[in-house]
Amino acid sequence: MKDHRESPFRDAHTDREAAKGAPDTPQTRSPAYALAFADDEFMCRDELRPVRLQLELLKPEMLLDEQGIESTIVMFGGARIPEPAKKDTARTKTLADLSVFYDEAREFARLMTLKSMESNGRENVIVTGGGPGVMEAGNRGAVDAGGASIGLNIVLPFEQAPNAYVTPDLCFNFHYFAIRKMHFLMRARAITVFPGGFGTLDELFEALTLIQTGRMQRVPFLLFGKAFWDGIINWDVLADAGTISAEDLDLFRFVDTAAEAMDLIDNWEPGARRDAIPGR
Repeated sequence: MKDHRESPFRDAHTDREAAKGAPDTPQTRSPAYALAFADDEFMCRDELRPVRLQLELLKPEMLLDEQGIESTIVMFGGARIPEPAKKDTARTKTLADLSVFYDEAREFARLMTLKSMESNGRENVIVTGGGPGVMEAGNRGAVDAGGASIGLNIVLPFEQAPNAYVTPDLCFNFHYFAIRKMHFLMRARAITVFPGGFGTLDELFEALTLIQTGRMQRVPFLLFGKAFWDGIINWDVLADAGTISAEDLDLFRFVDTAAEAMDLIDNWEPGARRDAIPGR
């Protein structure tokens, strides 16, 4: 990328390339001689963790700014949910039945991307975790509409490549789950959550807690598949027990189709950021 700074000093790129041409001596072969910012082993030291955290915050933020991305629509959901055409490969009948939400995720992303492109294509851009299942469906729907979408991948112990539908220039990879979660929500104008497992539940409750505690502004928060969510979480028991307040159940809505979700987002009444937690 071209450096537009007006500075009398040599830039880092130039010195990094110049250092590669240094004479081959015992001194230049020593790890101590390597430029600190170009030394992979040095950058991976435990003491450099604060720097790595900062870099993972900065890199996607800077590149999203350069691409003009102003706001996003978040799509969380399970990696194991197949598209309907491949539901026979699902590990369980339930997963096969949940394949309907692959199509709903794809259609929601398509409709949202079309709406985004009616303005400038920089607002309400779809962002997913960049993997398979519901995430793939979200990025795929954006491609169906001829638009861009974001993928926030994470390095896992097993092989995982970004799905083929993420816009390449908006495809990121993370080491730190915490920083990845920040990027999901920093530009969020709506959050949608499709059926999923531990990762989806983690993302659901962390985002909901941020809104519940007033750490994040209220945005449309939609859970796709009421039967699924009611089957795994007894919301009323939480409220009756007093571990959450009855008002907390108004922070989200259930939907089953992309059309329902679009209608709710279009007609969502903005709420002020909470300055107190009901029931405390």
